[in-house]
Amino acid sequence: MTEQGLTPDRILDAAEDVLRRFGPAKTTVVDVARALDVSHGAIYRHFPSKAALQDAVAQRWLYRVEAPLAAIAGEDGPAADRLDRWLEALVGVKRRKMQDDPELFATYHALVEAAREVIDEHLAVMVGHLTEIIRDGVEQGAFAVSDPAAAARAVLSATARFHHPAHAAEWADPKIDLDFGNVRRLIAAGLIAGG
Repeated sequence: MTEQGLTPDRILDAAEDVLRRFGPAKTTVVDVARALDVSHGAIYRHFPSKAALQDAVAQRWLYRVEAPLAAIAGEDGPAADRLDRWLEALVGVKRRKMQDDPELFATYHALVEAAREVIDEHLAVMVGHLTEIIRDGVEQGAFAVSDPAAAARAVLSATARFHHPAHAAEWADPKIDLDFGNVRRLIAAGLIAGG
């Protein structure tokens, strides 16, 4: 590849492949440049540091998680149904990513944990989706909540066991789906009651 044809997306594609092979601690900008057959200076023209490159990989991965959730949050229709589908989609996408490629999932988890700004932005997006859904539920008369943003943060916290990568080892528990269903029903009841 020539350096003229080098784009941030191509760099990120290569970085994902290199990270899969070597992991975040051992991956260097030189490794990514070598995979693309360009100088490491060409990478630095797009990403000023290894940390910036890894943050961009983490951000891209989290965007892939967020995109289907944004679609659900932006739909019309009953908020209670959208909330339930949003939570199912969040849990489903995280589990699929872990089951499809556990090593890459662990790599992404490590990248995300190191990228505090990126994770803070991701959490703000997730809370924004939930706030939109809960606010719609209040307007529809389905939820009795005085502060949709606070309720959204509470919902995300209450469901962390089912979607936060730190709990991934628990996802193989045969009772996890039963527990998730119980938590979703409790959340729905709390929102209806104005909890």
